[in-house]
Amino acid sequence: MKNRFWGKRVLAVLATASLALPLLAGCTASESKDNEQRVLRVATLWGGQDDSYFRQQFTDAFELTHPNITIEVVPAVDQGSMYGYGNQEEQKDIPDTMESLKKIMTGDNPVDVIVADTATVKSLIQENMVKQLDPLMQEDKFDTTDIVPSVLEGIKDLGDQSIYALTPTFSSSALFYNKGMFEKAGVEPPTDNMTWDDIFNLGTRLTKGEGKDHVFGFSFSTYQGGSPYYTMSQYYNSLQLKIFDDKAEKMTVDSPQWEKVWSTISKLALDKVIPKGDEPQDSQDESGRYNPLQGDLFLSGKTAMVIGDYSYINQLIDANKNADKMKDFTKVDWDVVTPPVHPEAPEIGGNIYLSNLMAINSSAQNPDDAWELIKYMNSEDWAKIKARSSYEMVSRKSFIKPKDGLDYNIQAFYTLKPIPPTNTNLDKMYQKMPNLWQVSDKGMEYFNQVLANKKTPKEALGEWAAKGNEMLEKLKKNPKATFQ
Repeated sequence: MKNRFWGKRVLAVLATASLALPLLAGCTASESKDNEQRVLRVATLWGGQDDSYFRQQFTDAFELTHPNITIEVVPAVDQGSMYGYGNQEEQKDIPDTMESLKKIMTGDNPVDVIVADTATVKSLIQENMVKQLDPLMQEDKFDTTDIVPSVLEGIKDLGDQSIYALTPTFSSSALFYNKGMFEKAGVEPPTDNMTWDDIFNLGTRLTKGEGKDHVFGFSFSTYQGGSPYYTMSQYYNSLQLKIFDDKAEKMTVDSPQWEKVWSTISKLALDKVIPKGDEPQDSQDESGRYNPLQGDLFLSGKTAMVIGDYSYINQLIDANKNADKMKDFTKVDWDVVTPPVHPEAPEIGGNIYLSNLMAINSSAQNPDDAWELIKYMNSEDWAKIKARSSYEMVSRKSFIKPKDGLDYNIQAFYTLKPIPPTNTNLDKMYQKMPNLWQVSDKGMEYFNQVLANKKTPKEALGEWAAKGNEMLEKLKKNPKATFQ
């Protein structure tokens, strides 16, 4: 009996031990993985020998908190390869960033994480080259409620409402306005969600003076000089207007929509509501000293409203702090509202750029650590560290605060949704046809003829379309064709 009882005890102990073994093994494996030294390969579109800036901005904090993971930065295109580009004798091709990226995402040693812009990420999603993040986010209960809604919606738009990437930062613009000018004119200042027509009407009311005392009501840029041909793209980008079709075979500018754009902007320029580009430039300070106001339309009081990016706030703060050191400068009492919108696209506007989207390669060797990096980079801890950045805003809105204790409408920078990419193959076409840019550039010649009252917008657009089609046909026959 005693032996039988002892035998049962032995069997019970063995059974318990067998159940515990997997748990012990799991703990050991987990501890081993935590202590194991691993390499996480992170791809960027461009890079060189010195990747210290990228590391300081993004990965140093992660490596500090994850000592067993070493980040290897792998550029798709080495910037050194651009040396000699443009030499007519060698005729070197522009590196194809997308094809270069695909090479390092496949093969024997593929990268794990990709850091890229919206157009690149959208192309990768369409080719099933990056992982969907929704299941990982659900499994880890990753909280997105604090991410700026317009940023999250912009990301979802890339993947048919699924999430394939996250971004820790974004850049943006808003409409800056001079509160003192509006008060002096007895005109109500702009508000959020105004249309372009609303803003142009306000600008017309604020326009005054002649010669060197002229004040514009509105400007697309803070800088003096230059035709509005390029900066007015802010007006039509949200309308998804294109200069040529997706294959770069046919011009698309000879249309009522384009005619309305050119008619509207040229009239504002001719009425001096916005700069035409031929105005006298500020002369240099007689003493030869640096003048921060030189060439700045808003700081120098030469425009009542201007589109400026987030970093422009630093210039305003610095100028106001040092007002007593600058001759003839009065502090600018300013605020911001959302960039103007079109009624056809009331939720889209401004220049919200998601240029640091992070995605996991579908062929990643180390997908777990890849997700760990993306999680950390988009966490509250990281946002808290980087919230003081002068040039970009963190994606978590709890950490977006006005600078220097000021009180301004900070939400204006992130209320609207980013403009979705219209043609993900555009970069590829420019690489295939290096002089394709001249087709777009040719338009300035015709737009300036409108500003000179030599042609109507309809006539100028028709001639640009005809000339552009000739150029596109030439490029179709010879992608390396050049133009005089």
